[in-house]
Amino acid sequence: MSAETPAVGTGAAPRPRRRRTARRLAGWVRALVGLVIALMFLLPLYIAFVTSFDTKAHVFVFPPHLVPDWDWHPYVRVWQMARWGMYFMNSVFITATSIAIALTTSVLAAYAFAFIRFRGREKLFIAVLVVLMIPAEALLIPNYIILHMMNLINTYWAQILPYGASVFGIFLLRQFFLSLPSSYWDAACMDGAGHLRFLWSVALPLCKPTLLTIGLYIFIGAWNSFQWPLIVTTSHHVQPIEVAIQRLAQQHSVDWRRISAAGIAATMPLVIIFFLIQKHIIRGISRGEGIQG
Repeated sequence: MSAETPAVGTGAAPRPRRRRTARRLAGWVRALVGLVIALMFLLPLYIAFVTSFDTKAHVFVFPPHLVPDWDWHPYVRVWQMARWGMYFMNSVFITATSIAIALTTSVLAAYAFAFIRFRGREKLFIAVLVVLMIPAEALLIPNYIILHMMNLINTYWAQILPYGASVFGIFLLRQFFLSLPSSYWDAACMDGAGHLRFLWSVALPLCKPTLLTIGLYIFIGAWNSFQWPLIVTTSHHVQPIEVAIQRLAQQHSVDWRRISAAGIAATMPLVIIFFLIQKHIIRGISRGEGIQG
């Protein structure tokens, strides 16, 4: 018996090693695939970055020029362009106001769906989710007609109101509110708190990562909006930076270096904000994942 035991142990020992090696190899494969996909998404942005710093001789060369020449003149000409600062501030105002309104409506609607019981609550929530299935293009004409009847065409509000509610935000916040222990609400009721006090003092401080996630989602949509502002505005005084880039292409005979510089300048706020709050975004999504009834 004692002579056979080491033989059994010796035969079984390599199996855990093979499993660890297989898991390690699978991890490397996943990391490599993720890296390739990330590079595919980053390549157009990198080409635009290089083009914005290239000289005219390197814009249309083949194979593509992948090392920038560090010519800063396109950026200087963009920032010296008339009204560029005004376009930028218009985008800041429209985006900030859209985020404030959308977060307010999302919090109130999500709290009502999670904590307040009323007739038809589940059916109404499903109806709200159905809006996610409607293409944005299908709403262009109805939204334009409504804003025209309200005399809001060619104003800031015409660009803000369509982002004044977020179905994604309502869904994510509702899932978070449903995950809160019922003892929190019971303790608040014992202290005499109502729904608004409980929402302000208890629920909102706990859902800051989720709010940051929704805020960034709305920020990306409002900041990158091009088609809708182009339709509902004609005045330079209310148009955002994305429309300014399109006008730049028409007015300067498609100077790709200047357009690339303007595009990079318009994209940088998104990149900076994402890297500043990326940890909170991941935490907010992980807390709100799953569907709870």
